[in-house]
Amino acid sequence: MSIVGTSFIYSRVRRQFARAATAKVVASSTALEAGTQLKAEQLVLVDWPSSLVLDGGFTKPEDLVGRILLYPVAPKEPIRNQLLAGPGAAIGLVAKIPDGMRAVAVVTNEVNNVSGFLFPGSHVDVLVSFRPEQGQDAMTTTVVQNVEVLSTGERLQPDPSGKPEHVNVVTLLMTPDDAQKLALAGTQGTVQFVLRNGEDKELAERNPVLMRELQGVSKAKASAPASVTKVVVRPVAAPKPVVYEVEVFDGTKKSIEKF
Repeated sequence: MSIVGTSFIYSRVRRQFARAATAKVVASSTALEAGTQLKAEQLVLVDWPSSLVLDGGFTKPEDLVGRILLYPVAPKEPIRNQLLAGPGAAIGLVAKIPDGMRAVAVVTNEVNNVSGFLFPGSHVDVLVSFRPEQGQDAMTTTVVQNVEVLSTGERLQPDPSGKPEHVNVVTLLMTPDDAQKLALAGTQGTVQFVLRNGEDKELAERNPVLMRELQGVSKAKASAPASVTKVVVRPVAAPKPVVYEVEVFDGTKKSIEKF
Protein backbone atom coordinates (compact mmCIF):
# COMPACT_ATOMS: atom_id res chain seq x y z
CA MET A 1 0.00 0.00 0.00
CA SER A 2 1.30 3.48 -0.84
CA ILE A 3 2.15 6.07 1.79
CA VAL A 4 -0.70 8.29 0.50
CA GLY A 5 -3.21 5.44 0.82
CA THR A 6 -2.04 4.51 4.32
CA SER A 7 -2.22 8.12 5.47
CA PHE A 8 -5.78 8.43 4.15
CA ILE A 9 -6.93 5.34 6.06
CA TYR A 10 -5.47 6.53 9.36
CA SER A 11 -7.02 9.97 8.80
CA ARG A 12 -10.47 8.41 8.37
CA VAL A 13 -10.02 6.30 11.50
CA ARG A 14 -9.09 9.37 13.54
CA ARG A 15 -12.11 11.36 12.24
CA GLN A 16 -14.49 8.45 12.76
CA PHE A 17 -13.53 8.09 16.40
CA ALA A 18 -12.95 11.79 17.11
CA ARG A 19 -15.69 11.86 19.76
CA ALA A 20 -14.87 8.46 21.23
CA ALA A 21 -12.58 7.85 24.18
CA THR A 22 -8.96 8.01 23.04
CA ALA A 23 -5.48 7.18 24.23
CA LYS A 24 -2.11 8.55 23.19
CA VAL A 25 0.10 6.38 20.96
CA VAL A 26 3.43 7.08 19.29
CA ALA A 27 3.33 7.92 15.60
CA SER A 28 5.69 9.32 12.98
CA SER A 29 5.83 13.10 12.59
CA THR A 30 6.56 12.77 8.86
CA ALA A 31 6.92 10.13 6.15
CA LEU A 32 9.84 7.82 6.94
CA GLU A 33 11.63 5.31 4.74
CA ALA A 34 12.66 1.76 5.59
CA GLY A 35 16.07 1.67 7.25
CA THR A 36 15.50 4.92 9.16
CA GLN A 37 16.94 4.99 12.68
CA LEU A 38 14.28 6.80 14.66
CA LYS A 39 15.04 10.09 16.41
CA ALA A 40 12.99 11.95 19.01
CA GLU A 41 12.03 14.73 16.56
CA GLN A 42 10.54 12.15 14.17
CA LEU A 43 8.07 10.91 16.78
CA VAL A 44 4.83 12.45 18.04
CA LEU A 45 1.91 11.38 20.21
CA VAL A 46 -1.46 11.10 18.48
CA ASP A 47 -4.96 10.24 19.68
CA TRP A 48 -6.10 6.68 19.04
CA PRO A 49 -9.55 5.24 19.88
CA SER A 50 -9.35 3.25 23.11
CA SER A 51 -11.87 0.76 21.75
CA LEU A 52 -9.70 0.00 18.72
CA VAL A 53 -6.85 -2.35 19.64
CA LEU A 54 -3.48 -1.31 18.21
CA ASP A 55 -1.37 -4.45 18.25
CA GLY A 56 2.29 -3.68 18.97
CA GLY A 57 1.74 0.03 19.61
CA PHE A 58 3.82 2.28 21.90
CA THR A 59 2.83 5.00 24.36
CA LYS A 60 6.28 6.50 25.07
CA PRO A 61 8.42 8.06 22.29
CA GLU A 62 11.62 7.35 24.23
CA ASP A 63 10.97 3.62 23.83
CA LEU A 64 11.43 4.02 20.06
CA VAL A 65 14.45 6.31 19.85
CA GLY A 66 17.27 4.42 18.15
CA ARG A 67 15.04 1.64 16.75
CA ILE A 68 15.22 1.03 13.00
CA LEU A 69 12.25 0.84 10.62
CA LEU A 70 11.92 -2.27 8.48
CA TYR A 71 9.12 -0.74 6.39
CA PRO A 72 8.12 2.78 5.29
CA VAL A 73 5.52 4.65 7.37
CA ALA A 74 3.19 7.51 6.49
CA PRO A 75 2.90 10.83 8.37
CA LYS A 76 1.00 10.43 11.67
CA GLU A 77 0.92 6.64 11.23
CA PRO A 78 1.18 4.80 14.58
CA ILE A 79 4.47 2.92 14.78
CA ARG A 80 4.03 -0.71 15.76
CA ASN A 81 6.62 -3.21 16.87
CA GLN A 82 6.02 -5.28 13.71
CA LEU A 83 7.45 -2.41 11.63
CA LEU A 84 10.73 -2.32 13.56
CA ALA A 85 13.98 -4.23 13.66
CA GLY A 86 14.85 -5.81 16.98
CA PRO A 87 16.36 -3.61 19.70
CA GLY A 88 20.07 -3.08 19.12
CA ALA A 89 19.91 -4.03 15.41
CA ALA A 90 22.58 -2.45 13.24
CA ILE A 91 21.90 0.19 10.63
CA GLY A 92 21.76 -0.82 6.97
CA LEU A 93 20.97 -4.17 5.40
CA VAL A 94 21.01 -6.09 8.70
CA ALA A 95 18.17 -3.91 9.97
CA LYS A 96 15.95 -5.10 7.10
CA ILE A 97 16.25 -8.79 7.96
CA PRO A 98 13.28 -9.98 10.07
CA ASP A 99 13.80 -12.59 12.76
CA GLY A 100 14.10 -16.09 11.33
CA MET A 101 15.05 -14.90 7.83
CA ARG A 102 18.40 -14.70 6.00
CA ALA A 103 19.99 -12.37 3.45
CA VAL A 104 21.67 -14.25 0.57
CA ALA A 105 23.93 -12.51 -1.95
CA VAL A 106 23.92 -13.85 -5.52
CA VAL A 107 26.35 -12.87 -8.27
CA THR A 108 24.43 -11.51 -11.27
CA ASN A 109 24.95 -10.35 -14.82
CA GLU A 110 22.92 -8.32 -17.32
CA VAL A 111 20.75 -11.32 -18.17
CA ASN A 112 19.79 -12.73 -14.78
CA ASN A 113 19.26 -9.30 -13.19
CA VAL A 114 16.49 -8.74 -15.77
CA SER A 115 18.39 -6.07 -17.72
CA GLY A 116 18.84 -3.92 -14.64
CA PHE A 117 15.16 -3.83 -13.68
CA LEU A 118 15.61 -5.66 -10.38
CA PHE A 119 15.07 -3.14 -7.58
CA PRO A 120 14.99 -3.42 -3.79
CA GLY A 121 11.47 -4.58 -2.99
CA SER A 122 11.05 -6.56 -6.23
CA HIS A 123 9.87 -10.17 -6.05
CA VAL A 124 11.39 -12.94 -8.13
CA ASP A 125 11.36 -16.68 -8.74
CA VAL A 126 14.78 -18.35 -8.83
CA LEU A 127 15.49 -20.96 -11.53
CA VAL A 128 18.55 -23.13 -12.15
CA SER A 129 19.59 -24.89 -15.37
CA PHE A 130 21.87 -27.92 -15.03
CA ARG A 131 22.57 -31.50 -16.11
CA PRO A 132 21.86 -33.92 -13.19
CA GLU A 133 24.47 -36.56 -14.09
CA GLN A 134 26.66 -37.41 -17.03
CA GLY A 135 24.55 -38.73 -19.86
CA GLN A 136 21.23 -37.56 -18.39
CA ASP A 137 19.02 -34.95 -20.00
CA ALA A 138 19.71 -31.28 -19.12
CA MET A 139 16.87 -29.53 -17.26
CA THR A 140 15.67 -26.24 -15.79
CA THR A 141 13.80 -26.26 -12.49
CA THR A 142 12.35 -23.66 -10.10
CA VAL A 143 14.33 -23.56 -6.85
CA VAL A 144 12.29 -21.02 -4.84
CA GLN A 145 9.35 -18.71 -5.57
CA ASN A 146 8.25 -15.21 -4.59
CA VAL A 147 11.54 -14.11 -3.03
CA GLU A 148 12.00 -10.45 -2.06
CA VAL A 149 15.03 -8.51 -3.31
CA LEU A 150 16.60 -6.76 -0.32
CA SER A 151 19.27 -4.83 -2.17
CA THR A 152 20.83 -4.41 -5.59
CA GLY A 153 24.52 -3.71 -5.33
CA GLU A 154 24.82 -1.25 -2.43
CA ARG A 155 21.38 0.24 -2.96
CA LEU A 156 18.77 -0.47 -0.27
CA GLN A 157 16.05 1.67 -1.87
CA PRO A 158 14.88 1.72 -5.51
CA ASP A 159 15.86 4.60 -7.72
CA PRO A 160 13.00 7.17 -7.50
CA SER A 161 13.10 7.63 -11.28
CA GLY A 162 12.90 3.88 -11.96
CA LYS A 163 16.07 4.01 -14.03
CA PRO A 164 17.54 0.52 -14.62
CA GLU A 165 20.87 -0.20 -12.95
CA HIS A 166 23.22 -3.05 -13.77
CA VAL A 167 24.82 -4.50 -10.65
CA ASN A 168 27.11 -7.44 -9.94
CA VAL A 169 25.38 -8.68 -6.79
CA VAL A 170 21.73 -8.97 -5.73
CA THR A 171 20.77 -9.77 -2.13
CA LEU A 172 17.64 -11.85 -1.52
CA LEU A 173 15.53 -12.31 1.62
CA MET A 174 14.97 -16.02 2.20
CA THR A 175 14.17 -18.63 4.81
CA PRO A 176 17.17 -20.70 5.99
CA ASP A 177 15.90 -23.75 4.07
CA ASP A 178 15.52 -21.79 0.83
CA ALA A 179 18.97 -20.27 1.35
CA GLN A 180 20.44 -23.80 1.41
CA LYS A 181 18.59 -24.71 -1.80
CA LEU A 182 19.92 -21.63 -3.57
CA ALA A 183 23.48 -22.24 -2.38
CA LEU A 184 23.38 -25.79 -3.76
CA ALA A 185 21.75 -24.68 -7.03
CA GLY A 186 24.55 -22.19 -7.60
CA THR A 187 27.11 -25.01 -7.58
CA GLN A 188 25.17 -27.14 -10.08
CA GLY A 189 24.43 -24.80 -12.95
CA THR A 190 23.27 -21.37 -14.10
CA VAL A 191 20.98 -19.37 -11.80
CA GLN A 192 18.29 -17.20 -13.42
CA PHE A 193 15.90 -14.68 -11.83
CA VAL A 194 12.33 -14.36 -13.14
CA LEU A 195 10.67 -11.06 -12.22
CA ARG A 196 7.09 -11.34 -10.99
CA ASN A 197 4.25 -8.98 -10.08
CA GLY A 198 4.63 -7.92 -6.45
CA GLU A 199 0.90 -8.61 -5.90
CA ASP A 200 1.19 -12.19 -7.21
CA LYS A 201 1.64 -14.41 -4.13
CA GLU A 202 0.86 -17.76 -5.81
CA LEU A 203 3.25 -20.61 -4.98
CA ALA A 204 2.40 -23.19 -7.62
CA GLU A 205 4.10 -26.55 -8.12
CA ARG A 206 6.44 -26.37 -11.12
CA ASN A 207 7.66 -29.44 -12.99
CA PRO A 208 11.23 -29.37 -14.37
CA VAL A 209 11.57 -28.73 -18.10
CA LEU A 210 13.79 -31.25 -19.92
CA MET A 211 15.94 -30.65 -22.99
CA ARG A 212 14.01 -33.26 -24.97
CA GLU A 213 10.87 -31.14 -24.59
CA LEU A 214 12.59 -28.30 -26.45
CA GLN A 215 13.35 -30.80 -29.20
CA GLY A 216 9.67 -31.65 -29.61
CA VAL A 217 9.60 -34.88 -27.59
CA SER A 218 6.84 -34.86 -25.01
CA LYS A 219 7.30 -36.30 -21.52
CA ALA A 220 4.70 -38.97 -22.30
CA LYS A 221 6.60 -40.12 -25.38
CA ALA A 222 9.92 -39.93 -23.60
CA SER A 223 8.67 -42.17 -20.80
CA ALA A 224 6.91 -44.71 -23.07
CA PRO A 225 8.75 -48.06 -23.53
CA ALA A 226 10.36 -48.82 -26.88
CA SER A 227 8.28 -50.92 -29.31
CA VAL A 228 9.05 -54.69 -29.36
CA THR A 229 8.25 -57.14 -32.17
CA LYS A 230 6.37 -60.10 -30.68
CA VAL A 231 7.20 -63.52 -32.06
CA VAL A 232 4.74 -66.38 -31.50
CA VAL A 233 5.87 -69.97 -32.14
CA ARG A 234 3.16 -72.54 -32.74
CA PRO A 235 3.73 -76.34 -33.09
CA VAL A 236 3.24 -77.70 -36.60
CA ALA A 237 2.03 -81.31 -37.17
CA ALA A 238 4.57 -83.55 -38.97
CA PRO A 239 3.51 -84.71 -42.43
CA LYS A 240 2.11 -88.25 -42.68
CA PRO A 241 4.50 -90.78 -44.26
CA VAL A 242 3.68 -92.04 -47.79
CA VAL A 243 2.70 -95.76 -47.82
CA TYR A 244 3.02 -97.85 -50.96
CA GLU A 245 1.02 -101.11 -51.46
CA VAL A 246 2.23 -103.89 -53.76
CA GLU A 247 0.23 -107.00 -54.69
CA VAL A 248 2.40 -110.12 -54.65
CA PHE A 249 1.24 -113.42 -56.39
CA ASP A 250 2.79 -116.71 -55.36
CA GLY A 251 1.18 -119.18 -57.69
CA THR A 252 -2.48 -118.83 -56.97
CA LYS A 253 -1.86 -117.18 -53.62
CA LYS A 254 -2.07 -113.33 -53.49
CA SER A 255 -0.74 -111.08 -50.74
CA ILE A 256 -0.28 -107.31 -50.26
CA GLU A 257 3.01 -105.83 -49.09
CA LYS A 258 3.19 -102.31 -47.69
CA PHE A 259 6.33 -100.14 -47.44
